[in-house]
Amino acid sequence: MKACVVYESLFGNTRQVATQIADGLSRTFDVRVSTTTDTAFEDVASAALVVVGGPTHAHGLSSPATREAAASTAEEDPALELEGDPASPGLREWVKTMPDGCGQLAAAFDTRLDKSAIFTGSAAKTVSKRLRRRGYDPLADPESFRVEDTEGPLVGTEAERARAWCEYLAEQCLELARNNNHRRR
Repeated sequence: MKACVVYESLFGNTRQVATQIADGLSRTFDVRVSTTTDTAFEDVASAALVVVGGPTHAHGLSSPATREAAASTAEEDPALELEGDPASPGLREWVKTMPDGCGQLAAAFDTRLDKSAIFTGSAAKTVSKRLRRRGYDPLADPESFRVEDTEGPLVGTEAERARAWCEYLAEQCLELARNNNHRRR
C-alpha cells in the first residue's frame, strides 16, 4: 500500500513532524513525503492514505500575507532560516488543486503554538474539512503538534508523539483493509 505525506513548512517544525510521520508509516506503507510545491499529482492519486499538514497561521491555514510576514521575521533574525519560497503556493492553495479523493483515507495535522486551540486556532481542522469536501475519508481527528514559539522548536516530545500518531494511523488503515477484505469474501 502507498501513503503520501504532504506538508508546508516555513521554519522547519512542520517538516520535522512530517518526516516523523513518514518514517513511522514506512513500516507499513511505501511512503512519499514532499512539500506542497513538490508533490506529484499521481503520488496523491495513487495513495491509499494521504496525510496533509502545515503550520497554523492567524488561527488557520497560512496565506500569502502570513508567509510574507514569516519571511520578514526571518530577514530580521539572521539565526532563522526560512524554508522554501514564501511567494510560492502554500497548503491553502494546494488543497484547492489536489486530486479528488474518491473515498481515499486521509488525515490532517498542523503545528501550532503551545497554547489552547481556542487561542491559536488549528490549520489541521481546516485541512480536514477541506479534505472531506474533496472526497477524502478522515481516518482520524485532526492532530496538532506544539511548538514553543512561532519559529519553534517543537515542544519536548512532540516528534515522538508524531511517530506514535502515525502508528495509530497505520493500525487504523490496516484494520479497515482487513474488514473490507473480510466483507468481500
